[in-house]
Amino acid sequence: MDLYIETKNHKLLFDTGASSLFAENARKMQVDLSAVDLVIISHGHYDHGGGLKTFLSINTKANVYLNKEAFGKYYSSKPNGEKRYIGLDDALMPNGRFVFVREHHVIDEDLELFSNVKGGKLNPSGNRDLFMAASSLFVPDDFAHEQNLIIREDGNTVLIVGCAHNGIVSIIEHFHEKEKNQPSHVIGGFHLYNRSANRHEDFGVVAEIGDHLFSTGSKFYTCHCTGVKPYESLKSILGDKVDYLQTGSQVMI
Repeated sequence: MDLYIETKNHKLLFDTGASSLFAENARKMQVDLSAVDLVIISHGHYDHGGGLKTFLSINTKANVYLNKEAFGKYYSSKPNGEKRYIGLDDALMPNGRFVFVREHHVIDEDLELFSNVKGGKLNPSGNRDLFMAASSLFVPDDFAHEQNLIIREDGNTVLIVGCAHNGIVSIIEHFHEKEKNQPSHVIGGFHLYNRSANRHEDFGVVAEIGDHLFSTGSKFYTCHCTGVKPYESLKSILGDKVDYLQTGSQVMI
C-alpha cells in the first residue's frame, strides 16, 4: 500500500508499498517524489515499507516518521507452519532522516500520529498468522508498531490507516475518545482478507464492522487488504459512504 497526499502545506507519502513499483506508478501519474516533504510508514511490514530504499535514493530531504517499534522482527506463518520474515530492511539503519515516535506525536498543526490502540474489538482474524520474535521465541504480534495519521484541513478531519491490524473499529473508537468526534473521512485497508491463506473474514463479522462504520457518519475509502468480497459486503451496508481505491485512483476532499 502507498498513498500520495497533497494538502495545502504538505506533499506526503503514507507508506511506500512492497518494492520500487510505487516510484514507477508515481512517474506514470506525474508525481514528483523528489518534492515530497515527509513520509509516514504505518507499520513494520515490508508491504508498507519495502519501497523505502528507493524513496531515499530519489528524495534527499524528507524525514520518515516511524513508530519506535517499526524495525522489530516480524513474521507471517505459512500454511505448513514455517515462519517467513516480513519486516523492514535492517540495512536502512541507522538513518538520520528517520524520526521514531511513540504513542502520540504532533508533527504540526495539520498532521498528527497516534498508536497504542487498545480494545481488540472485531480484530482481523488474519492477525493469528502474524508473529514477532521475542528472544528465541515467536509470539503473536501485538501491533504496537502500527500508527495512524490524522490530517486536519478546511474543517475536515481525515483518518489514514495502513492495514488496521488493531481493528478498524478499535482505531475509530480510539480516535473518537481522543477527538470527541468522528473523522469526516477514513482512508486505508481494513485487513478483512488474508492473502497468504486466501481467506476472507467471516461475513457476520464484516456485517458487524459495517454497522459500526455506518453509525459514524464518516465517508470511507478502503483498499489493499480489505478484499473484494468483504468490500462488497461493506458496500451493501454503507452504500455511497464507502468506495474502493486501487492503483491510480484519485480522491479530492
